Amino acid sequence: MNGAQIVAVSASPVHAFSKDNRPSIQLLAGLGVEGDAHQGVTVKHRSRVAVDPSQPNLRQVHLVHAELFDELAEMGFSIGPGAIGENITTSGIDLLALPRGARLHLGESAEIEVTGLRNPCVQLDQYRKGLTAAVLGRNADGQLVRKAGIMAIVIADGMVQAGDAVTVTLPPLPHIRLERV
Repeated sequence: MNGAQIVAVSASPVHAFSKDNRPSIQLLAGLGVEGDAHQGVTVKHRSRVAVDPSQPNLRQVHLVHAELFDELAEMGFSIGPGAIGENITTSGIDLLALPRGARLHLGESAEIEVTGLRNPCVQLDQYRKGLTAAVLGRNADGQLVRKAGIMAIVIADGMVQAGDAVTVTLPPLPHIRLERV
């Protein structure tokens, strides 16, 4: 995973679908992205809050691989960093292939732990008609593949920005495949 890096960082203080690109974002251990609407110990995504507001927030940070935007462009979608709600856009790393519990070291000191896959929702189609179907696929075994990014929790504080390196530490074997969170 040489050359993996952050392409863009984004945040929004309100529950809007897209997030604004920023020069940098501050990750806060146990909370998420400082000033982001999804920051907190317990769930902040409105659909999760409606079910049980006391659930732990396993979706503190949303990451998307920039390579997805290239794939979507081939299908006629013009999507850029932050547009589909991610906080961190990466390149050079296959986020979807990471196991649960993988740790990503971002920049000088930030560290996050992968908790699962983002489940594509109807908001994608509200943003661009047909986008939900475009970020779903099937693997060779016919299993559903969710391509809309991964979710993580913050383990160690740190400021992150475009150009920062991303390094991966895998958890001990056996690795557990990512499921939606």
